[in-house]
Amino acid sequence: MSIRVILAGATGWAGSALARAIAKYSDIDLVSAVSRSHAGRILGDVLGEPLLDCLVYTTVQEAFTHPCDVFFEFTKPDVAKSNVLAALEHGMHVVIGTSGLTDADYAEIAAAAEERQKGVLAVGNFALTVVLLQKFAEIAAKYIPQWEIIDYASDHKRDAPSGTVRELVYRLSNVRPSELTVLLEQTQGVVETRGARMNGSQVHSIRLPGHTISAEIIFGMLDQKLTIRHDSGSSAQPYVDGALLAIRKVNTLVGLHRGLDNVLDL
Repeated sequence: MSIRVILAGATGWAGSALARAIAKYSDIDLVSAVSRSHAGRILGDVLGEPLLDCLVYTTVQEAFTHPCDVFFEFTKPDVAKSNVLAALEHGMHVVIGTSGLTDADYAEIAAAAEERQKGVLAVGNFALTVVLLQKFAEIAAKYIPQWEIIDYASDHKRDAPSGTVRELVYRLSNVRPSELTVLLEQTQGVVETRGARMNGSQVHSIRLPGHTISAEIIFGMLDQKLTIRHDSGSSAQPYVDGALLAIRKVNTLVGLHRGLDNVLDL
């Protein structure tokens, strides 16, 4: 029996790539889609993929009229939390690909998922290189007490830092806070130039033309430095394989789980 999926953000940059990929597999069935700009149309007509015969709706509530196993959230942070909570209320497992959700948002989602005994897999970035960056950084933080994070994205990205970096910061907070030789309150000059303190890590977000999504964490020790960096290309293809895996595995989970490594053998 195929996994029935509702995809919110189905005509966006990443969502459209995922929708086209789903069309190629018999074990996943896209039963409805959400996109305000293309509501009322057949998704296959919008994306040029005749195998996608589902209807596009304006809201998730309209899309939820179709029986569904997994809701995939790929929209914007200002509506993502309400979409996810509504999906859980309707008895669906959820995959979150939208960035910009806060720890408080995730706490609310976690409580709802536990109450409904459904799985929620929140993935700031589905690329395998990001999964490895996070794992390598967690290992390094156990041995190197000082690090800072640089978050790169295009000038059009509104949320800062990216979901990739939010997830990295969350993971590092479970290891330890980074040490500062000069405390922020002892900074001479403009303290904001030292970046934002997030869950024990210093984060610097850069938003400029020419960037897609990149994340860099720099560890420093006396006379030695370790840099771990992920760079995205211009296509959404690196995210597709991870997203498909998340759809296939989220029903094995209960409660909120952050990171694709929860369904990988790492």
